[in-house]
Amino acid sequence: MTAAGPGTPQAAPDPSHYRILLIEDDPGDAVLVEELLHDSGLSFELTHRTTLTAARTELTADRADCVLLDLHLPDVSGIDALTAVRTLAPHTAVIVLTGLSEAQAGSDAMAAGAQDYLVKGKVEPDLLHRTVRYAVHRSQTERANVQAQTARQRAEENARLERGLLPQPLLDTSSIRVTSRYLPGAELALLGGDFLDVVEGDDGLLHAVVGDVSGHGPDAAALGVFLRIAWRALVLGGHRGEDLLHLMERILIAERGSLSLFATCTVLTLDQHAPTITFHLAGHHEPLLTTAEGTHEVTAAHGIALGIVPGLRSWPSTTVPLPPSGALTLYTDGLTEGHGGADRERLGVEGLLTLIGNLPPAEPAAHVDRLIRETHRLNAGRHSDDLAVLRLDWGDLTSPS
Repeated sequence: MTAAGPGTPQAAPDPSHYRILLIEDDPGDAVLVEELLHDSGLSFELTHRTTLTAARTELTADRADCVLLDLHLPDVSGIDALTAVRTLAPHTAVIVLTGLSEAQAGSDAMAAGAQDYLVKGKVEPDLLHRTVRYAVHRSQTERANVQAQTARQRAEENARLERGLLPQPLLDTSSIRVTSRYLPGAELALLGGDFLDVVEGDDGLLHAVVGDVSGHGPDAAALGVFLRIAWRALVLGGHRGEDLLHLMERILIAERGSLSLFATCTVLTLDQHAPTITFHLAGHHEPLLTTAEGTHEVTAAHGIALGIVPGLRSWPSTTVPLPPSGALTLYTDGLTEGHGGADRERLGVEGLLTLIGNLPPAEPAAHVDRLIRETHRLNAGRHSDDLAVLRLDWGDLTSPS
């Protein structure tokens, strides 16, 4: 049975419209409730079911703002009936209907999660009006509080992960300027597995890493934190090149357990005195080098991603001269895999280089922020991936072109 109101109001009309689900097996009581609703002044849509089983579809599909629940149904009764409704529709207001002889039932029901209760035979239209309105309001407030708490917990978890994935550079005497950014792939999403770090070793050399763990969510993020911390400890312990990547791969395999996760990364050593930059690419793409002449990809030998073929140890090195002034940008594929405009083509490296060339001169942090904003604008929300960018500047260059 479905009915709509209002009828002749006896209370001040409420601008809200309420979807009310009545679960009541007694036909007489059901008719009485419908008449009271019509007289209450509420704007409503009433759906009547005689058993919990029959009401399951409405409950699970979130089709009701308020449930009027008789505690004595053919298929379930008492607090068990309330518990079942709350389980099926945890964010829907529930008002329990009790009998005249059930003095304690209403209080017990509210203790078990009902927003309110009404005693059959003692309900007036204005009381029903207030009770429905306040019950729905309390339910909506509870839902908002749960959502706010969830958002706070998510933000706190993201902040903890971000401290692990986006650490403070560990620099002593280096004149290199470091700019780093990390963005999760979706709004309110847990951070993914992208990671980056920069440290200056006891040998005076600058070491950097940018990496990307396959997949998204807490498992990938946790593994990214493990790898970032492991990289810093290993570098400070004197490990370099192929030996460093081999130990990182061993840690990845140990920490991923039964998950089929792998990681790509670029590790580099920058020697300002030589002056050179030495790269090792483990399944990762080439960095971008910016000089006064413009920005281009650094041609470098490629190695295999960590965890793909454990023990292969195929990570050749590439050494290139360090210009007197310039900038080096390492990034994860979240910067290039989005769409490059109105068509369905990906931005790609060529599109990224064109975008960089068209950006106006800016200091490093502002340039990186503008670059990220432009890639997001072109993508227009059609592709979602985590994004990490690490830019190293030296000399007097502050412009990308």
